[in-house]
Amino acid sequence: MAVTAYQQAQREGQSVVRAAILEAAKRLLVTEGPAALTVRRISGEVGCSTKVIYTLFGGKDGLGEALWLEGFARFEQVLLAVPARDDPFERLHLGLMAYREYALSEPDYYRVMFQGALPGLNPSPEAVQAAKRTFGLLVRGVADCLDAGLLRGAEAVEIADVLWMAVHGAVGLEISGFFDREVAGRRFRLLCVSVLTPFLACDDERDPS
Repeated sequence: MAVTAYQQAQREGQSVVRAAILEAAKRLLVTEGPAALTVRRISGEVGCSTKVIYTLFGGKDGLGEALWLEGFARFEQVLLAVPARDDPFERLHLGLMAYREYALSEPDYYRVMFQGALPGLNPSPEAVQAAKRTFGLLVRGVADCLDAGLLRGAEAVEIADVLWMAVHGAVGLEISGFFDREVAGRRFRLLCVSVLTPFLACDDERDPS
């Protein structure tokens, strides 16, 4: 008799059970859309009882929030893995490149996080606060550049907001298929140059591309 995904996961621990359920939910979302995300359907895909999903996630709404948070957790790990550099401007640039790479490698989670792939999702204040840690990494990168005298002209949060708006628009178009990857890569680097140039210190001629 074939072993179900849930039975295999159960042997390895609850965290893997949770991951198996999230993966099944993501797969259904991608292949069939939000309407497929019912507790009964997901439990059938994984091979577990509906009680397991209610126990781990509290139901459909909790599962949707968990998908949202899983996306941000993966995103945070990608940003934290950006190689350390002595030059804060270079670190900021690498972080922007990592943003795009995450969106390209995890487009389904990115759509859940930023593009309303789960209609009606209303994350709790605690979940929103956890998700905001990723934006805090961008603010910190900009603040380091301001402290080093490499950027000026606005507060760190304002510059970070402008950067986020720009890169989100770019990767959103790319994962929607409006540009091929090679062209989009060149456009993305040009975008980063264009957004940061007004904030560069006058005596700094760095090219963030």
